[in-house]
Amino acid sequence: MNYKFSNDVSEDTVIEKKEKRASKVYDQKPTPAFISASWSALCIGMTSYCIGLWNASMLLNEKGYYFTILLFGLFSAVSVQKSVRDRLEGIPVTDIYYSISWFTTITSIVLLIVGLWNADLELSEKGFYGMSFTLSLFAAIAVQKNTRDKKYIDEMSM
Repeated sequence: MNYKFSNDVSEDTVIEKKEKRASKVYDQKPTPAFISASWSALCIGMTSYCIGLWNASMLLNEKGYYFTILLFGLFSAVSVQKSVRDRLEGIPVTDIYYSISWFTTITSIVLLIVGLWNADLELSEKGFYGMSFTLSLFAAIAVQKNTRDKKYIDEMSM
């Protein structure tokens, strides 16, 4: 005897659930508080880093080096976030671009570490630059994520 109960799951339903699980839906719009916190962290990190450079008693070429590392790091961190997210959403990303974005992010961090290691600065100044750089990179990734999520949700609701 083969009895069917009302709470039985048909094979079609199981397949539908597997398909839904396979394709993730991003429908969580970032909250205004998180968006504000991300932009604030980015502005605070970048501004602090730049004020520190402005007031530092370094040669202009050293200031340029550290400023370029900040810009390089921000761009490459956003590039990593974009390529990781594209892959997650099934948007094709070449392996070379994915690898280069990770390589440049790691390179920017290594260049900052090497620069600070060899710099004639107080340990507190080195820590300040390291922390404001890290805050800026994290915030740039969060801002990029929020911007992308918001745009995606807005397009889906139209």
